[in-house]
Amino acid sequence: MEDGGSVKAGSAIMSSFRIGSSSVWSNSGVEIFANSFHQEDDEEALKWAAIQKLPTFARLRTGLLTSPEGVANEIDVHQLGLQERRGLLERLVRVAEEDNEKFMLKLRDRIDRVGIALPTIEVRFENMNVGAEVHVGSRALPTFTNYMVNKVEGLLNFLHVLPSRKQHINIIQNVSGIIRPARMTLLLGPPSSGKTTLLLALAGRLDSELKFTGKVTYNGHGMNEFVPQRTAAYVSQNDLHIGEMTVRETLAFSARVQGVGPRYDLLTEVSRREKEANITPDPDIDVYMKCLQQVLKY
Repeated sequence: MEDGGSVKAGSAIMSSFRIGSSSVWSNSGVEIFANSFHQEDDEEALKWAAIQKLPTFARLRTGLLTSPEGVANEIDVHQLGLQERRGLLERLVRVAEEDNEKFMLKLRDRIDRVGIALPTIEVRFENMNVGAEVHVGSRALPTFTNYMVNKVEGLLNFLHVLPSRKQHINIIQNVSGIIRPARMTLLLGPPSSGKTTLLLALAGRLDSELKFTGKVTYNGHGMNEFVPQRTAAYVSQNDLHIGEMTVRETLAFSARVQGVGPRYDLLTEVSRREKEANITPDPDIDVYMKCLQQVLKY
């Protein structure tokens, strides 16, 4: 009986030892993985702290890019290769229909976290009228005879020898409205109803031969108080490109020509406030914004 009791006790001790050993190994495995994750986070935090200590110019062109292996490496965004850029965009916008809004919200969240309010513009137009003096009927046809007659008639009109035979037509008549900021406004109308003329008038790009009356203001400022071409852009439906350039070269050329504008100053202010508040941004969003500014700047 005693031997049987000792055998049972020994088996119980061995089983408890096996159970305890398995729990010890499982707990140690969890701790090992947890420690590795903490170590990676600490290394990334040290790398980001080193970037924050750089001068402003160097800080705005240096970021942390995550490799396919999941390692964050310090890189110069100006020397970012094609594969790295493609991998960055795939992480940010993998599925356009699903990730596009998330990506835009991440950009907005970074700016909101440091308390920067993006400037907005409200456009108001009141009693807008646009008219033109044109020939009607057969005289409006683009023929060689009409061209020569129009040249002679224009000279005689300038010398006040012959009165003008042109008729006045209204392209836009007594139009008023408001374009609210941070909204997408859809302009609908049948062909030749004046949609293009309205957009050109709001952008300050009307033809000098057209007669314009009315009032257009940007945040309460009249068109004569600033340069509207630097605030509003009109994209024609018939865009002109250089035929010898590829699509990539055309987009790169357009990006370099338009310049950075206030966006480089915005990124500088965001980076400065993040440094003061000890805020660590999303590494991919940070590299994207810095890379975009470098492309436009250079």
